[in-house]
Amino acid sequence: MFLKKSFFAQNAVEVAKALIGKTLVFGDFQGIITETEAYRGSDDPASHAYRGPTPRSQIMFGEPGFSYVYLIYGMYHCLNIVTEPVGSPSAVLIRGLQIGSLLLDGPGKLCRHLNLNLSHHQKDLTKAPSFCVVDGINVKPKHILATSRIGIKQGLDKLWRFKC
Repeated sequence: MFLKKSFFAQNAVEVAKALIGKTLVFGDFQGIITETEAYRGSDDPASHAYRGPTPRSQIMFGEPGFSYVYLIYGMYHCLNIVTEPVGSPSAVLIRGLQIGSLLLDGPGKLCRHLNLNLSHHQKDLTKAPSFCVVDGINVKPKHILATSRIGIKQGLDKLWRFKC
């Protein structure tokens, strides 16, 4: 069963923790989410939405449960899921995925392996059976590690990266 909008409409940090162990479904792939990072607009200088809406970050101000896919360094796509209620800009970056014995440890590796790109931006992950997050086997990690986020220069004091 798809995770509902109400799941994603919560605080981004709580959603990022709760996504660990859930299953990401994309086409023929299903993988257990192993690593996430939370980004909030109003109190997070590392967030794309920190300075307000832009053409890139506008989606973060919208409905929870939608995909936010963007390109970094001109070569790597990153998959995020919009969280919190409309008007409260935030998203969770999916950083790691376990597909069988294959660990995709990094957002660029994950998107490249799944062939996720800008055409998958702004998709409602609470309705599309071929692109969604489900409880699946709902692995409950024994321990979730909280650390600083990776690849940012500001907001390093926020321990909003979660990994099992």
